[in-house]
Amino acid sequence: MHSMYFTEEHRLFRESLKDFLKKEVVPHLEKWEETGTIDRFIWKKFADMGYFGLATPEAYGGLGLDLFYTVILLEELQKINSGGFAAAMWAHAYLAMTHLNKNGNDYQKKTYLTPSVHGEKIGCLGVSEPFGGSDVAGMRTTAIKKGDRYIVNGSKTFITNGVYGDYTILAAKTDPSAGNKGISVFIVDLKSKGVTANKLNKLGWRASDTAELAFDNVEVPASNLMGVENKGFSYIMEAFALERLIMGVNAHARAEYALDYALQYMSERETFGKTINQYQALRHRIADLYADMDICRQYNYAVTYKMQKGEYVVKEATISKLRSTKMADEVAYECLQFLGGYGYIEDYPMARLLRDSRLGPIGGGTSEILREIIAKIVIDKKEYKPSKDL
Repeated sequence: MHSMYFTEEHRLFRESLKDFLKKEVVPHLEKWEETGTIDRFIWKKFADMGYFGLATPEAYGGLGLDLFYTVILLEELQKINSGGFAAAMWAHAYLAMTHLNKNGNDYQKKTYLTPSVHGEKIGCLGVSEPFGGSDVAGMRTTAIKKGDRYIVNGSKTFITNGVYGDYTILAAKTDPSAGNKGISVFIVDLKSKGVTANKLNKLGWRASDTAELAFDNVEVPASNLMGVENKGFSYIMEAFALERLIMGVNAHARAEYALDYALQYMSERETFGKTINQYQALRHRIADLYADMDICRQYNYAVTYKMQKGEYVVKEATISKLRSTKMADEVAYECLQFLGGYGYIEDYPMARLLRDSRLGPIGGGTSEILREIIAKIVIDKKEYKPSKDL
């Protein structure tokens, strides 16, 4: 299936991953959904299987595999129907670790990246703020240099892994008067003096911990500055392309899971002497939903292919997230309807899937912000360039 992008090695990896998730993760999901805490042992098991190091070079403990292995990981995580568990895993591996892979120096990679690959340290990304949301340039958190340290003050919110994680990749203003040209990125240990975390109560993604982080005169060694001071905005924008493609892939996989479950249910549910998958009105709704899902899926694979080749896909990744998350919301809504009253019962998967899916058009850049980015590219001819070209 999908042989244009996936090899036999990819297929074998997918089967092994599905077996691992079924045996090692699924039996614990209900507990983690109820407690909002993912047991630490599973992080180590994930690491032992190499799942945190798919995109990390072998020199730092990873496997250095192509991006379609990441796509497989994302897809199969969605199909065990815990958006929170999936988010905790990919936020660590592809939000925090992406910055370490891309912009970390050798010391930072050995100190944070390699332990992250091995599941010994859990990372998160600290960009969004209580008063800013998607307005990255308007962030208020500051990092003022004093000698060989930076003093960090401010707050971040909606931070996946922020409560139980070990470090955050933190964006802060090192030159508050310079707007987006005064932002830098740091690695901050979450056990540092002056860091506090408040756990947020969410509609969905319940298995994952989501924090509001506060920083009160937190001392950060200058050696934990990532890349070049005041170049952080470009690093963040570059990483957003991957994050938005990830959320697009998550969305099409979530929709595929919802459709598969609904089709199975409809093939067994009988009314008026026949299964409900024989009613033309429902069949045609399924056809439309499947077509929308497959369009997004094929588009996301094409964008992944371009990113794998090294192309800068800001526009394409933004479109991926915008359209795929909207589609997944519609599919989740309709598939819950196909189950009738059972769709509203938590014992069936659609209620959770609908709650989890709703974050798609919000997290990682709201759909409103994404439309503005696309408008700037298409109408204003704005060019977004990789950090190395700035």
